[in-house]
Amino acid sequence: MTNTADTNKSHFAAVATDAGPGPDTDKGELAVDIDELRHEVQSKYAAVADDPSQDFHFHTGRYIAERCGYDEAVLDALPDVAVESFAGVANPWAHRAARPGEHVVDAGSGAGFDCFVAGHMVGSTGQVVGVDMTPAMIDKSRAVATEIGADNVEFRQGYLEELPVEDGWADIVISNGVFNLAPDKKAAFTEAWRALRSGGVIQFADIANGQPVPEGAMRQIDLWTA
Repeated sequence: MTNTADTNKSHFAAVATDAGPGPDTDKGELAVDIDELRHEVQSKYAAVADDPSQDFHFHTGRYIAERCGYDEAVLDALPDVAVESFAGVANPWAHRAARPGEHVVDAGSGAGFDCFVAGHMVGSTGQVVGVDMTPAMIDKSRAVATEIGADNVEFRQGYLEELPVEDGWADIVISNGVFNLAPDKKAAFTEAWRALRSGGVIQFADIANGQPVPEGAMRQIDLWTA
């Protein structure tokens, strides 16, 4: 099941306020080896960065961006290199566009497509920070940002569970198909919450499983990246 969710439309996320501490971070031992999972995810998405024309179990590039409903004018304004490694599952901007001057964090920014879309929305007075753990994706997104002159967009290497963003900096935290790859989802959402200003918004698109996942299946790395 694929869902787009924002804090005004769904129970999947929450507006950040001063009323509470954010998501519950209590957790037990994780069922998967984090280092092994991260290695496998990085290997797969390095291939998406280096050669997006390969056959993957998901669609990539302009085709899937159009299917996800991104604005054609924005797509047409971007060169192929800025779109070709896009591997999102839906459009996190479907319910609310970023406004001029806002600060946006993309948690799991890949090759930067959603950041470039956000950069167009927030304009020269806004700022966008993309965070990704895969070096090949960071290298490509930075190169594309330089090529297209996206001066209001920057990319930082890091994990969703440890976002390299200061407290309360973001008006919006977005993510597109990446929270499901985080082994510690409570930590990932807690970090998104921390990065938001009071009243900020989490908007994300992702794949959700409506049934409990057996612990044995959770330990199978290949199922996480299948």
